Amino acid sequence: MRAIRVASAALLGACALALATPAAYASSESRGFRVSVLPETVAPGGQVTLHATGCDKDVFVSSSVFDDVTIRQGRSRAVAHVDWDARPGRLYEVTFRCGTFWQTAGLTIAGGRPVDPTPVPVQPSGGAHAGAGGSLAGFDLKEIVLGAALVAGSVGTAYRFSRRRTDEESG
Repeated sequence: MRAIRVASAALLGACALALATPAAYASSESRGFRVSVLPETVAPGGQVTLHATGCDKDVFVSSSVFDDVTIRQGRSRAVAHVDWDARPGRLYEVTFRCGTFWQTAGLTIAGGRPVDPTPVPVQPSGGAHAGAGGSLAGFDLKEIVLGAALVAGSVGTAYRFSRRRTDEESG
């Protein structure tokens, strides 16, 4: 009989832990974050349009060939002006950051002879984004406190029920 109560308490604790998972993992930013640079080839001093979809935050875009750009939340694109001193034939990496997730795209500067004729894959990049990697980045303080309160409450309740039943049986 005691084994059933202990198993019930353990199941209650496991359910509370599962429900305490922050909503950040379920957000759309980790799934479907897509980026592109159009056109993919541009002359020095030219203009490119930076596209990012699937992020519910501001997207920060950086590259060594133009100034940093922010695609504001609710928008999917922004414009960047390529530096006049960009080297023709060179492939530059453009990095898009959405919270703790990032993607890269390539931008080739027109003219001149290609520096490296070998095609460089630009998708996928950075490997699988399987989570925050143990960091607290992207988690709201309210979510952390709420999760900790749920876990503490469920563990405390399970302990109380298991102790109360033991006290009733022994008395």
